[in-house]
Amino acid sequence: MDKILEGLVSSAHPLPLKREIVRRVVEAAEAAGSGAQCRAMFALSTRLILQGQDRFQRQVGRQVLEAYARHHRAAFEAFFSRDLLLALLRGPGPGLDPAVLDYVQAGLRLLISCPAVLELFTLLQAEALRLVGERPPAPLCARLCQLLADFPQCLPRGRKPALAFCQQLVRCIAHFRAAGAREPELRLYVSQVAQVSGLLRGLWKAEPDALLPSLQELFALISSTDTSFEPSVALASLVQHIPLQMITVLIGSLTTDPNVKDASMTQALCRMIEWLSWPLAQHVETWVIALLKGLAAVQKFTILIDVTLFKIELVFNRLWFPLVRPGALAVLSHMLLSFQHSPEAFHLVVPHVVELVKSFKSNGLPSSTPFLEQLSELIHCMMYHYSGFPELYEPILEAIKDLPKPNEEKIKMILNQSAWTSQSNSLQSCLSRFSGKSETGKTGLINLGNTCYMNSVIQALFMATDFRRHVLSLNLNGCNSLMRKLQHLFAFLAHTQREAYAPRIFFEASRPPWFTPRSQQDCSEYLRFLLDRLHEEERTLKILSSSKLTEGVNDKSLVQEVSSKTQLFTKSPCTAREERTLIEKMFRGKLQTSICCLNCKSTSHKEEAFTDLSLAFCPPIFLQNVDLPSAENLSEGKDESMDQVRTRAFSSVAEVAPGDLAVGDCCDMITNDVMVKDLPVDTNCENTPDPFLCKPEDKDSLRKHVSEATPSVTDLLDYFLAPEVLKGDNKYYCEKCASLQNAEKTMQIVEEPEYLILTLLRFSYDPKCHIRRKILDNVSLPLVLELPVKRTVSSLSPVSGMWSMGVEFSDTGENLAKKLKPSGAEDVCCPQLVPYVLSSVVVHSGISSESGHYYSYARNIASSESSLEPCDRAQSLALAYPQSHLMAGEAPVAAVEKQLDENEVSKEWFLFNDSRVTFTSFQSVQKITSRFPKDTAYVLFYKKQNSSSSLSSKSSNGLWVNGDPPLQKDLMDAITKDNKLYLQEQELSARTQALQAAAASCSFRPNGFDDNDPPGSCGPTGGGGGGGFSTIGRLVF
Repeated sequence: MDKILEGLVSSAHPLPLKREIVRRVVEAAEAAGSGAQCRAMFALSTRLILQGQDRFQRQVGRQVLEAYARHHRAAFEAFFSRDLLLALLRGPGPGLDPAVLDYVQAGLRLLISCPAVLELFTLLQAEALRLVGERPPAPLCARLCQLLADFPQCLPRGRKPALAFCQQLVRCIAHFRAAGAREPELRLYVSQVAQVSGLLRGLWKAEPDALLPSLQELFALISSTDTSFEPSVALASLVQHIPLQMITVLIGSLTTDPNVKDASMTQALCRMIEWLSWPLAQHVETWVIALLKGLAAVQKFTILIDVTLFKIELVFNRLWFPLVRPGALAVLSHMLLSFQHSPEAFHLVVPHVVELVKSFKSNGLPSSTPFLEQLSELIHCMMYHYSGFPELYEPILEAIKDLPKPNEEKIKMILNQSAWTSQSNSLQSCLSRFSGKSETGKTGLINLGNTCYMNSVIQALFMATDFRRHVLSLNLNGCNSLMRKLQHLFAFLAHTQREAYAPRIFFEASRPPWFTPRSQQDCSEYLRFLLDRLHEEERTLKILSSSKLTEGVNDKSLVQEVSSKTQLFTKSPCTAREERTLIEKMFRGKLQTSICCLNCKSTSHKEEAFTDLSLAFCPPIFLQNVDLPSAENLSEGKDESMDQVRTRAFSSVAEVAPGDLAVGDCCDMITNDVMVKDLPVDTNCENTPDPFLCKPEDKDSLRKHVSEATPSVTDLLDYFLAPEVLKGDNKYYCEKCASLQNAEKTMQIVEEPEYLILTLLRFSYDPKCHIRRKILDNVSLPLVLELPVKRTVSSLSPVSGMWSMGVEFSDTGENLAKKLKPSGAEDVCCPQLVPYVLSSVVVHSGISSESGHYYSYARNIASSESSLEPCDRAQSLALAYPQSHLMAGEAPVAAVEKQLDENEVSKEWFLFNDSRVTFTSFQSVQKITSRFPKDTAYVLFYKKQNSSSSLSSKSSNGLWVNGDPPLQKDLMDAITKDNKLYLQEQELSARTQALQAAAASCSFRPNGFDDNDPPGSCGPTGGGGGGGFSTIGRLVF
């Protein structure tokens, strides 16, 4: 019978015919047969099941085996013996065929009621342990687990065999690999892994003692630093079977175990984060976040930093996949919100945010809206915490503008809850990752540890084109002066191939002695100190070079000659204009202070030089476009002398009747916590009507106008130059009257600088907290600023074809014209408006002077003229401008702005943010505070507009055209040497990265902190724009 059946199934007869004959053979199995015939049929059916060429042959084998085994149980029991199973399970070949396990399972099902099956169970217990120890592939292991799940009697018995089996099964999963990348293959692979992990779950429930050793084996696999083996992501399928109640115990044990090295923990955490890619796995994000929190609790911040920077982009990319999106978003949120000492992790994902948001907005799926709202909340928290990077955040703000924005209190609460419990002070400093200059062609400055105040000032000075070119053209060979170091720095900024340069030498040479290293400082104070140092140094060097000392001159005569020369420069700076220093040529202006006695009308004058003007914030009422009867009330609180002009603090400047005026926010922060609306009315002011008493019907409109008023730089300048009445305790001692008298003090600019530096006094001293608080009021920045300069009538008479500012002055600032003319002044003068164009803006991001971040906006403006030649020409006292514009009735400011638009200079703005330099626009400069409330303009650089040069970059001395002057040989050699070194560094870095990739190194920290060490004095309000909430000490970026 067996021969006939074997020939039939392999014949070419029609399939229906073969099936009919097989049916009859199966029915004939009920008849009694000899033992030899039964064994022959069992052997044939076994061959067909295991070696059948097609599905029909294998099906026939199973039918015949089942029929003959049911009716000839004794014969099958003798055939399906221990020896047969050993032969099948340990047969020749590279691996076990899953069909063998199918055959074994079918045989066990037929013999389940026979006593002989117990012997087979014992055999299979040992064979199962042996098979999983051989690391079978996923299909075979899944089939074995299915067999063991159907017949639990085949599972290894006893504590040690059970533990060994569980551990070996974990190792098997670690070796699983998908057979292909197509969806059907991946679905089959996931189901096979689920079959294996399901068996482990059953084993852990039956043998609770096996759980902890299994987890230890799991951690040993994922923490291994062996580069020859990478555990499979399929291990993620086990996490969902671990009881959540064990999280605290397990994480505490792992993070405190001294035998677990940092490299192993880093590797384990990285691989757990990769498990987020495993579909249908539950609680993976819970365990990842728990481990992150556990490491933070034991202050293992190095591991957290390494893993976050290495894996944050991978986690973000998982947001694209719906099955793993919730878990990925949870881990991403925790990693970003807890990484509060540096913006680097957030900035790694910033470039990918806009594309993701746009994609989810366009797909229209119901699940997209809640996801985008969660993502938007996370992004707003991070941008709030790391303010000061508008070039990165503006595209994101545009993309999420339609999504809900959390309020500030919620943001603070989220950041507080997510912060690491403490902050290490020994975090390693890292250099930024450089790949060459950015597309702007500009070079950044590396932050050396809270040196953004210096970087922003240096970039503003570097972008002052005329100043930079004259610095680079100086012949300073053999000189070790600060100017020489500045020249060296400018040369590297202009010509290095590096993306960012480290100004260590210049920083050490230019840092004021009272500045604490590695702590945040005031950029305005640094700028003032730097210009003074450069000026005094150049003046001293000029005195020494002109002395023509001989070898026989003794030290005493040298000191006397230098002293006499110094006095000459100090007393008569105008008599030798050719001896002016570069700082004087570029930044010096003159301010005249006049005090007129209101009793005898006598006037005294005093002139002082300035390099910058410090502008205090004016009270809101000053911004009203009304004709005030007197300047007396406006002048309350102004400084008493020009000696304080550079350190002027924000103070109250108006007297207001209580209850008569609701003052806006811009007046709420005042020195000594005095509110303008709380100031008493001075009843001793004679013959001065109160300009602030409003009719009841006018109060509402006035309150609304005041609260909505946004001051401009022009308003602050007007307020700075507004007349001040000296009375009461501030009365003026008149020598003519020989007594204290009421007087009127006025200040007028009598000589304008080439570059006008304006500092907005944004910091007021709080005596209660003993800190300098910041005034966050927005200030409008005009692209063109008209500076009123005092001119005498005789100085204007010889000028033809020039602006006559006496005609148009009332049109451009009627109220200012009245204030600029002091009462009782005898000298006839005509204020002239000299136009300046905005060159640079230094922005402070933060809420106090002791913390925050500085960055700067700047653009190239070149208008060098012969006024900067060694012997300055006499500057015209009126601004030369083509008559065609004036004849057409075009206002001076409009004409200049038109010229700027024609030259497209206003579009060539750059944003210098330490090592990062990007393109930006003047619109970004104007809107910076409205979009980022803690980012406010602080120091402004304006360039005098010389119409005859038309903003040309051509030098007056003919040494260079449309570019910087050629460098001296020693500077060029130094830059060439550094550029070669840079190329060598790049090559070495590439080789090192290749070796690390090949070796799967555990050092994952990318380079690139700014202001990362030490924390400085940021306190609870520090760090990239402040915060105002109680967190760990934060760094200033």
